[in-house]
Amino acid sequence: PLLPPHHPPCSSLWPAALQHSALLHFAQLRSRKATSSLPSSIPPPPAVTTHRSQPRGGGDPRAGHTPPWPQSPADRTVARSDAGPRSPEVGSVPGSLTAASSPIQAMGIKTALPAAELGLYSLVLSGALAYAGRGLLEASQDGAHRKAFRESVRPGWEYIGRKMDVADFEWVMWFTSFRNVIIFTLSGHVLFAKLCTMVAPQLRSWMYAVYGALAVVGIMGPWYLLLLLGHCVGLYVVSLFGQPWLCLGVGLASLASFKLDPLISWQSGFVTGTFDLQEVLFHGGSGFTVLRCTSFALESCAHPDRRYSLADLLKYNFYLPFFFFGPIMTFDRFHAQVSQVEPVRPEGELWRIRAQAGLSVVAILAVDVFFHFFYILTIPSDLKFVNRLPDSALAGLAYSNLVYDWVKAAVLFGVVNTVARLDHLDPPQPPKCITALYVFAETYVYDHIGGEHSAVIPELGATIATFAITTLWLGPCDVVYLWSCLNCFGLNFELWVQKLAEMEPLAQIETSLSEQMSRRVRAVFGAMNFWAIVMYNLVSLNSPEFTELVVQRLLLSGFPQTTLAILFVTYCGVQLVKERERTLALEEEQKQDKEKLE
Repeated sequence: PLLPPHHPPCSSLWPAALQHSALLHFAQLRSRKATSSLPSSIPPPPAVTTHRSQPRGGGDPRAGHTPPWPQSPADRTVARSDAGPRSPEVGSVPGSLTAASSPIQAMGIKTALPAAELGLYSLVLSGALAYAGRGLLEASQDGAHRKAFRESVRPGWEYIGRKMDVADFEWVMWFTSFRNVIIFTLSGHVLFAKLCTMVAPQLRSWMYAVYGALAVVGIMGPWYLLLLLGHCVGLYVVSLFGQPWLCLGVGLASLASFKLDPLISWQSGFVTGTFDLQEVLFHGGSGFTVLRCTSFALESCAHPDRRYSLADLLKYNFYLPFFFFGPIMTFDRFHAQVSQVEPVRPEGELWRIRAQAGLSVVAILAVDVFFHFFYILTIPSDLKFVNRLPDSALAGLAYSNLVYDWVKAAVLFGVVNTVARLDHLDPPQPPKCITALYVFAETYVYDHIGGEHSAVIPELGATIATFAITTLWLGPCDVVYLWSCLNCFGLNFELWVQKLAEMEPLAQIETSLSEQMSRRVRAVFGAMNFWAIVMYNLVSLNSPEFTELVVQRLLLSGFPQTTLAILFVTYCGVQLVKERERTLALEEEQKQDKEKLE
């Protein structure tokens, strides 16, 4: 997913935060018992990235995950599914909640800080964001009439003289020329799904598939549908051999055919007509089709007694809300939920669906207003202009680019998930906001190879496997190679520092500190880690040149004043995030205690 339009055409143009959600459940493209069917000497396939992983050494009970590769029934644990709150079972999956560890212990948060100190952090953070925002606003006003901005800053609210940043053509297409198509197709899906649920609920899975296939034909043409059917049939035939490794290998080869020439050029010719979002929809539909087919194939290998049919695969693949942009809902979950003859909504579900839809609308409107005042996507393309920005505005520009990318993915998840929940499905949740991420380990999951993520060599192997598949998904090119290497290094370096901190004399030094001081010291490292995450992902969101300029200004020429000031502001933010996590963990612990008493 994931590079903006000004990058080389080496990958599709989906939001970068969606590269985690796109691979969201590729780690789960299996059955929960598939591992037991493999010889003990053969390691299972590597799991890949997801936006819902657990920190090393313990998990966040709010952001739990199903183990990416299956466990035996005796070892299976459900810490917290993407569906929302559930009572956790006790088990031994790394990162899950166990009887021996409370949520607070698992998260490494042991004590609260004084209210006055947290108030100071809030004041500093609010002031810094306001100051950086003012600098960005002034920069946007000054650059609105520059020649370099003419292509991507165009008339917006003419009655107050405001122009609009339209550098993200995909977002613009979604809510201008392609808006009516989206509303029409999704509204039709909801209408027919409701009618079918009322009249013949046992046929609703067929209705989903037929309507989705007809929508694909209407948007992309019949030849594109036949191309995807060919991939579906191919992976279905492979699944009949009952070999998980063969299914995974063929699935990756099928995915590579959509990412590497000359096969990608040949297959793109199956799309009839030309329109603005053609490339995005082509890569989205084909890439997610391969992932869904791989999920189906691995599930079939794990449960040969269930004898899933080709029709089951087609129903799964052509469910329209998930078809072009995901997220991936694994076949076992989808099949079980869509096969319910009389689905029943939990109490308050409709209210939550309406709230989610309302939040999506508010987010869309907020982005529209924001782009009329802050040209955060256009400014990075003019490095001469960027170099004249004050340091605070430059830091705000880098940060806001990542936040926007998350908002874009969250809106996409929100719209798709609203429709899916109306269909009585339980889809995966949006990715975690970049603001709340200060450790690399919360962005990826590859538990089978990495285990508890406490051993250096297994962790290195796990991250290499992860980013090898991620690189294939994005489309191999120089920018993707650089992005993968940086993030792979960040994940491993984080573990190395953790290992070093557990050794003497550092471990003894931390033991001598109070719990509050230990939390403060850890937040300092969290602040540095946060900016590593920002820098490593700016490479793909903007360009290596822009990232190099940010590093030069904020970390090298700006040292020590600018560097320390930015780290202190980030430190304040990390402490506030930690306090929020501590509060939620306390609530979770109290809830579990109450359930035990009941």
